[in-house]
Amino acid sequence: MKHNLISKITLCGLLFTGLFANAQKTTLEVDVAKTVTKIQPTMFGLFFEDINFAADGGLYAEMVKNRSFEFEKPLMGWEQPNTKRLSLNKQSGYATPITILENKTNPNFCRVLVNDDKGYAIINEGFRGMGVKKDAKYNLSLKAANYEGAIKKIIIQFIDKDKKVLGETSIIPTSNDWKSYSTQFTATQTEAKANLKITFEGTGTIDLDMISLFPEDTWKNRKNGLRKDLVQLLYDMKPGFLRFPGGCIVEGRTLADRYQWKNSVGAIENRKTMINRWNMEFPKKQAPDYFQSFGLGFFEYFQLSEDIGAAALPVLSCGMACQYNTGELTPIDELDPYVQDALDLIEFANGSEATPWGKLRSDMGHPKPFNLKYIGVGNEQWGPDYIERYKVFEKAIKAKYPKIIIVSGSGPSPDGEYFEYGMQELKKLNAELVDEHYYKSPQWFRDNATRYDNYDRKGPKVFAGEYAAQSTTAGNTYNTNTWECAFSEAAFMTGLERNAEVVHLTSYAPLMAHEEAWQWSPDMIWFNNLEAYGSANYQVQKLFALNKGTDLLNITKEGKPLTGQNNLYASAVKDANTKEIIVKLVNTAATPQEVSVDLKGSKLESKGTAITLVSANLTDENSFAAPVKISPTTSEYKLKGDKAPMSLPAYSVTVLKLKLK
Repeated sequence: MKHNLISKITLCGLLFTGLFANAQKTTLEVDVAKTVTKIQPTMFGLFFEDINFAADGGLYAEMVKNRSFEFEKPLMGWEQPNTKRLSLNKQSGYATPITILENKTNPNFCRVLVNDDKGYAIINEGFRGMGVKKDAKYNLSLKAANYEGAIKKIIIQFIDKDKKVLGETSIIPTSNDWKSYSTQFTATQTEAKANLKITFEGTGTIDLDMISLFPEDTWKNRKNGLRKDLVQLLYDMKPGFLRFPGGCIVEGRTLADRYQWKNSVGAIENRKTMINRWNMEFPKKQAPDYFQSFGLGFFEYFQLSEDIGAAALPVLSCGMACQYNTGELTPIDELDPYVQDALDLIEFANGSEATPWGKLRSDMGHPKPFNLKYIGVGNEQWGPDYIERYKVFEKAIKAKYPKIIIVSGSGPSPDGEYFEYGMQELKKLNAELVDEHYYKSPQWFRDNATRYDNYDRKGPKVFAGEYAAQSTTAGNTYNTNTWECAFSEAAFMTGLERNAEVVHLTSYAPLMAHEEAWQWSPDMIWFNNLEAYGSANYQVQKLFALNKGTDLLNITKEGKPLTGQNNLYASAVKDANTKEIIVKLVNTAATPQEVSVDLKGSKLESKGTAITLVSANLTDENSFAAPVKISPTTSEYKLKGDKAPMSLPAYSVTVLKLKLK
């Protein structure tokens, strides 16, 4: 009995102590007048990779899948509902792919024999259907050669799953020879899973190619351009840079299927379609219909970067295929074409119209240079073979373009012998920017807010090029964009910001995913054929990007940075342009916490704003049903003298903005 009483007294004491600890106020000090270092304009940016149908079927607004019949199965994506394989199809007709080998970049077209124009149809399924919106206009174009004028009319319709017509137009093919045609039509209702049906008037043979369909309402109203709602989400972040086109897609599973930028520029119909390396990468998430049309190519990437105010950061193959796949190597003495690709890319971006590649850029519609400042050599490569090749690229690029900043890589992991080796060798080479990747648990991100505190300030600068907290494990198909992942990333990002002297660029990865056609999760932005939303992680990234400031300030508790003590994290900046002090505070505890920020060194206006991201449960997510479930709320804040007392909700990210007098 006596033992029981002592236990109860002890327990009560512990409970009281816990309550008292929670009630205690954490006091933080900010020296408003003293800049630690300048924050790079590139601090928070975007990493785009064509994974999860992010380009064709996503950002690139083309609605027809396999528009030029160049997939490995040339009629993939096309259905002929009234055509039978073992039949002469006298009551319908049939399509036959034809290959002209002399045409290296677009060898295939489709020859259609119409035996009965009342019975024949060919239908394109789109990318998991086609999203059409009521009263929206759509531009269709195609190439046709109409032998002996046999076909009098080509009829194009949107249809739904019940074959109901949702809009119609037609083309009169007037030439025996190849000729381009275009028309426009309007959708009569909204449908996420429409198909494109093509029928004919007349009987006989007609050849078709480059059957293409775009919404008229694209980003900046560019004809055959980018999907407006997706670009808007990127633009709204005011990103400091855009890295493209990947990612492992840069490397290819073999060198033959690496990304080659020169195949992605020039006339659209001359860009050579190729298989996407993500199509069969994961046994549980195979997508044999995942190809690259390169309608979204390097010119469009540069243009997009310019549109959203981001520095372009292209990444090129260094002659090494993905080391998770074949690891195929180009011998050092055969590396010249790869190096020349890098030099030619810089000329394409920055060269005058008097240069061959500068002229191509101008001919494509951009006479002024893109003002490229960065180039990446290899993606996520590791080991001595990478260092050997990196040296060759560095020597050649710096000899011709000494001001271009080269991004090197430290491999796929933030630790281990390959990482240590890569960092050691790159430091010896005085590398400018080293790309680090981390796909780790939420706990890892919280624990590593101090990761860069002890990095050599005189060594290479860091590009945190790919990171995302994984709710299960990296590469697992069950990872989700939970609130715990997002606020854990926010905790880590305070550490990135506190170390702006070393960390110059950061980006979440991957950027986008189609709801029905993804290979990797989690992803920052999710979309289907009609809608798109930013995940909780997007909201965190956007909050930091919009409030990055220009000057880093010290924020400390008892002289030390706040890096997880009592589950709290903090960073502080000044924005010289808006004349604001911005304090970021992350509470990863399950209970609210009281904080007082003591602001010294400059006078501040008494009124400011507090922006809060918060959700009650660790597993909460945004979704198509609730796209802004986790989104920022802004309220007015009143300063008390030079102290800013705040109650931080459980599981929250708070940004306090105060005006300088």
